[in-house]
Amino acid sequence: MKSLKKQRRVQIILVTAVALALSTALIGYAMRDGINFFRAPSQVIAEPPRPSEVFRIGGLVAAGSLRRGQGEVIRFDVTDGGATVPVVFSGVLPDLFGEDQGMVGTGSYVNGVFEATEILAKHDETYMPKEVVDALKEQGVYKDPEG
Repeated sequence: MKSLKKQRRVQIILVTAVALALSTALIGYAMRDGINFFRAPSQVIAEPPRPSEVFRIGGLVAAGSLRRGQGEVIRFDVTDGGATVPVVFSGVLPDLFGEDQGMVGTGSYVNGVFEATEILAKHDETYMPKEVVDALKEQGVYKDPEG
């Protein structure tokens, strides 16, 4: 009688362990596309990512680089002071998007051009995404807006 209880306990523990492992694997599989790493333009130029890799790039929109194409296609360059990466975006830009302003884009790097699927811009005069500030400080070109 005792061995039957012991056997049942072992079965329950094994089923629980398998269920836990399976659920962990499913969560990891579901999140694989939801994790986007941030890169500065210098990092993209130094180690170009695979064309299939989706990541975030951030920096300042280079002065004089904003060009509007056919329809909603916009081309511009993003820089961190150390390197410049050309960006192409098809869609509507945020209202506060402009040259010499901070931006973060999500997309992939294909044939030397960052193809953005989403563009985020700063929301007031003093805000800049933390990743952009860190990348600019690392390059030594960050200017504190408050002096």
